[in-house]
Amino acid sequence: MGISPYVGGRSAVAGRQNVIRLASNESALGPSPRAVTAYEAVGNSLHRYPDGGANDLRAALGELHGLDAARIVCGSGSDEILQLLAKAYAGPGDEVLYSRHGFLVYGLAARAAGAEPVAAPETDFRADVDALLAHVTEKTRILFLANPNNPTGSYLTEGELRRLWGGLPENILLVIDSAYAEYVTVEDYEAGADLVDRAKNVVMTRTFSKIYGLAALRLGWCYGAEEVIDVMNRMRGPFNVTAPALAAGLAAVADQDHIATARRHNDKWLKRLDAELTPTGITALPSVCNFLLLRFPEGGSHDSKAADAFLTARGILARNVDNYHLPECLRVSIGRDDEMDALLSALKEFMA
Repeated sequence: MGISPYVGGRSAVAGRQNVIRLASNESALGPSPRAVTAYEAVGNSLHRYPDGGANDLRAALGELHGLDAARIVCGSGSDEILQLLAKAYAGPGDEVLYSRHGFLVYGLAARAAGAEPVAAPETDFRADVDALLAHVTEKTRILFLANPNNPTGSYLTEGELRRLWGGLPENILLVIDSAYAEYVTVEDYEAGADLVDRAKNVVMTRTFSKIYGLAALRLGWCYGAEEVIDVMNRMRGPFNVTAPALAAGLAAVADQDHIATARRHNDKWLKRLDAELTPTGITALPSVCNFLLLRFPEGGSHDSKAADAFLTARGILARNVDNYHLPECLRVSIGRDDEMDALLSALKEFMA
């Protein structure tokens, strides 16, 4: 009963039919048309159980990323996988570690498993390797790391990630949540698969909810050591991924041109928003994801609460991040061109 239920980003405004939804980091371009076609084609066979092993999708993911498909598990969103990992490797009397501004689900998963969530401080809105290692105790069982991180948009480099793993005892599971990996274009980033292949206590999780645009279907996956994958397959439901999700996911993986287009669109708007918002007095924190964390002047008529109300009145939905200990900020997702133009116009008017 100590769990505060997760609340997603707003999707509606009372009295308005059309709103600009920038609160949930959804794909700006939506899913691949090939994924939509594959989803629709399943309609006549909804009375059949799905492939419980997600064999075709796992094979496609293995081929795309150069991974051993036998060490991949698919789930109902990466949220299910995170929850299963917490229940498998932590319990009453244990601790689950993450960074202070890390994804809210980590703390919820820890409490659901009966473990105690522990948040290590960050430095300049980035996970701090030394602070995380300093918070490791004999009770620590799991370290959840969002890399890149939601809601800050920051990331640890490949070298920092390996230093973090190298400082952990072997009995602690390092879970690298790489939900936004497909958006990252910087050269010093590694999603986690290489580290999984080096160690038995590392898991990488991924999702189809972001760049693939399949958030409604709830589809995610993880890659880990044989021992961890064996545990996951024992704990997950026998048909935990629906047939429409499997079909759409398989088609989406095959359309990497769509992913490349989405990535270019994202890069364009990350740069433009940063360039045009900085002169207004809003600080756009560096991001490698499909969103920006915006810092507003604290107090007065131009703070984050006033900005949120101003945007909402114009039908633009941003994400309040008070529950991430970031009261001076709003998070805005990258949307379509027209949505971004509207956001820029509204924020410039607000700060004038």
